[in-house]
Amino acid sequence: MQLVVARIGRAHGIKGEVTVEVRTDEPELRLAPGAVLATDPASAGPLTIATGRVHSGRLLLRFEGVTDRNGAEALRNTLLIADVDPAELPEGEDEYYDHQLIDLDVVTADGAEVGRITEISHLPTQDLFIVERPDGSEVMIPFVEEIVTEIDLAEQRAVIDPPPGLIDDRAEIASGRDESGGSGESGESGGDEA
Repeated sequence: MQLVVARIGRAHGIKGEVTVEVRTDEPELRLAPGAVLATDPASAGPLTIATGRVHSGRLLLRFEGVTDRNGAEALRNTLLIADVDPAELPEGEDEYYDHQLIDLDVVTADGAEVGRITEISHLPTQDLFIVERPDGSEVMIPFVEEIVTEIDLAEQRAVIDPPPGLIDDRAEIASGRDESGGSGESGESGGDEA
């Protein structure tokens, strides 16, 4: 199975190093010197990592055969792809590879069907499950333990405890006013006139 583990950014310096946007929780394993990675586009690779180092909080890589800035710039926006054994599991107890989560059924704690995970969106602050509903619509569910309470790979399901409004239109609206005592005639919301 192939997994995208990084995207090559801009060239760094004049000796062929590039910045990379890491897309794996295991960069020390997937992006180590000597690793041979497939690429997208395929015409750019395969690439063998010659060296790697961290500079100002960013991972810099140099590939065998890429010795100058022009060669490094030619690789910009190339995806790096690692071959991973489908049976391999992440090191952490509550960590999962995307391929383990795709196609899981999503249900609420009381067993109501929500849909099926079709994609994982990796954002800087958190990951999102993109879930296809039975009616064909999509809903995004934050992959945080307060909402996703259980991942059961044996049963192929993810159990969620969604806050009101996340998966349906029945959001609870909190208001500081008593519903029976608002004048609301001016069409403006909240605040007193002085």
